[in-house]
Amino acid sequence: MHVAVVGAGPAGAALAFLFARRGISVTLVERQSDFAREFRGEGLMPGGVEALQQMGLAAELESLPQARIQAVDVYLNRRHRLHIDASALPAETPLPRFVSQPALLEMLVEQAGKHPGFELLRGASVRDLVHTGDRVTGLRVDGAAGAHEVSADYVIGCDGRASVVRKRAHLERARDAQAFDVVWCKLPLPEFMRGRARACVGRGHFALLFEAPDGLLQLGWAIEKGSFGDIRRAGIEHWVEELASTVPDDLADWIRAHAREVSHPFLLDVVCDHLDVWSAPGVLLLGDAAHPMSPAGAQGINIALRDAVVAANHLGPVLLRGGPPDELDTAALRIVDERLPEVKEIQSLQNRAPRVLFQHSLATRLLIGFVAPLVLRTGLARLLVAQVFPRFARGTRQVSLEF
Repeated sequence: MHVAVVGAGPAGAALAFLFARRGISVTLVERQSDFAREFRGEGLMPGGVEALQQMGLAAELESLPQARIQAVDVYLNRRHRLHIDASALPAETPLPRFVSQPALLEMLVEQAGKHPGFELLRGASVRDLVHTGDRVTGLRVDGAAGAHEVSADYVIGCDGRASVVRKRAHLERARDAQAFDVVWCKLPLPEFMRGRARACVGRGHFALLFEAPDGLLQLGWAIEKGSFGDIRRAGIEHWVEELASTVPDDLADWIRAHAREVSHPFLLDVVCDHLDVWSAPGVLLLGDAAHPMSPAGAQGINIALRDAVVAANHLGPVLLRGGPPDELDTAALRIVDERLPEVKEIQSLQNRAPRVLFQHSLATRLLIGFVAPLVLRTGLARLLVAQVFPRFARGTRQVSLEF
């Protein structure tokens, strides 16, 4: 049987690899000609690492460009409040590492390409789905060779939050608005940030800074939705000063000193939502196509890899034995039943802090000004981290590759 996978992001590339190595014919369709993009989430949590290890790719993962975080410091209103050291955490729940996603995706498609049934179409855009009756049976694609059709026994859409497959399968629905945007940029890495991450929290803003896989300082600055236009129009000096005012003095001085070396900032449109229905006859959505994840907490790549594992478990055996179409559709429903609870729980955790930080209310002022400092000073924060972080980092459900 032949499968068409749309989108060579983490979910699509990993699933194509899992199918190809078991002898299933796979065409992976990728709109870009390479994997270098302005934004790709690169935070790899233990749950994502475990998924790659289960795929037999532990050595390949270790060879990729990456930065391992050894400590996280939390600042509240620019004052240091909490230090989390990797050595104090359980071995099975380390701090996240940041792995070059372009390198990770190239590795996955390289591994898939070692098997004869795998085909990668780069620079190919899906224009529509092909239907036979009410069932999806292929793709209409525009590529270097012109427009053509790709026939498939099953189509899997892993083409991200702006998914064409989702639209053409009529699975689209209105999204819940988020209260914040994220400004994403890089600048030179100060030595005091090597192997470290800092979370800087205040009412109406949140900044996360960490060593990136390319040796630069990655900065994600969450601000109130719609506010960046005014900040940016005031000029680079104003923008840098606004950012510097949210971080502790050593970082503020570094940002000001390297203002002209800040990479061109861009605004990341934050979406954190999920479909309750991911499939239709002949087609299934995975990853951000089904449940776009917030950049808060570095979870998109991890959930996508875990989606791929579960999809392989359920669809793989049916495809191998050439099962009938209704069995494939039933397998897709089982995938959603297994994955949706974890997606909902992780997204709920992702949404809690931004909802508080960006509310204009007395409760928020009291929380940021009084309750949060008290929790951080008394050590209650460490208890909360010990309770919440393992579930967030490793996933809220057991995911094991069986295919």
